[in-house]
Amino acid sequence: MKTLPTLIATSVVRGSQQGESHGGIYLVDFENQVAEIMVDWDDSGIDFTGRGWDRGLRGIEFNGGEIFVAASDELFVYDQRFNVKRSYKNTFLRHAHEINKFENLLFVTSTGYDSLLVFDLNRDEFTRGIHLRKGAKGWKSQLFDPLSKDGPEMTNNLHLNNVRCSKKGLFVSGLRTDALIHMDSDLNAKEYCSLPAGTHNARPFKQGVLFNDTKSDCVRAVGRDGDETNFKIPTYDETELTHTNLDDSRIARQGFARGLCLVDQHLIAVGSSPSTISLFNLEEKKKVSSVNLSMDIRNAIHGLEVWPYERLLDS
Repeated sequence: MKTLPTLIATSVVRGSQQGESHGGIYLVDFENQVAEIMVDWDDSGIDFTGRGWDRGLRGIEFNGGEIFVAASDELFVYDQRFNVKRSYKNTFLRHAHEINKFENLLFVTSTGYDSLLVFDLNRDEFTRGIHLRKGAKGWKSQLFDPLSKDGPEMTNNLHLNNVRCSKKGLFVSGLRTDALIHMDSDLNAKEYCSLPAGTHNARPFKQGVLFNDTKSDCVRAVGRDGDETNFKIPTYDETELTHTNLDDSRIARQGFARGLCLVDQHLIAVGSSPSTISLFNLEEKKKVSSVNLSMDIRNAIHGLEVWPYERLLDS
């Protein structure tokens, strides 16, 4: 029988106050059903305005044995013991969400600027910005220099929160794009497929698309032929949840699906609130396993990837 994976996950705690944890980085060993918090994000400099926003850590990527993790306005680099080695900031990096590596480039969603920032891993610097907008004649992208003062205004019209890059091109989506957007090598932008409003983690998958249909509390794999596999996100008895006495504008609801990665072509991992990670088998159409990290309703999974390095969690 195939061994279940170890995953790395980040979480965001909505509505947390100064002096409280704002999320962290976890390693989750599904084979042994063991989870360990590696980083507790309690930075005293966190901006406390708005829902969610600066609290917590977001997208995850790997390069040369290092771990890249996005915070709201800073890109952190950790070693495999989760010590911070260095970090990077940029004027046009604000409310970052997912990140994705392709070859020597790291693509970072700058949600506050409706943009992507491109970080060159060989040069150790941000080299390009790509601003996305929808005009009367369709989608338009525009390059800008992230090291200059000339760039887009801070708008967050699209709430770009997701990026995937491959030889097939650059794919971007957000809460208000209502579509997965494809950009070719010349950055010509067009709709790849439509999406329900409020989706997360959309990506091309086989001949269709895979995404968290967050408003419907499910994860969906939809083919070009209309064939679909979907799974409902786990929820809990309300009496089991904690921190439910806060105003609704400050907390995440349970069943909120965010965080998605492929373990292989049949097995996917999905994050949800309160911080739960579930494994689903698309071929067998069943849930394989689930691990809960917290029953705090404010605590939600954000980034999610397969852990690529050798590491044994403490039992």
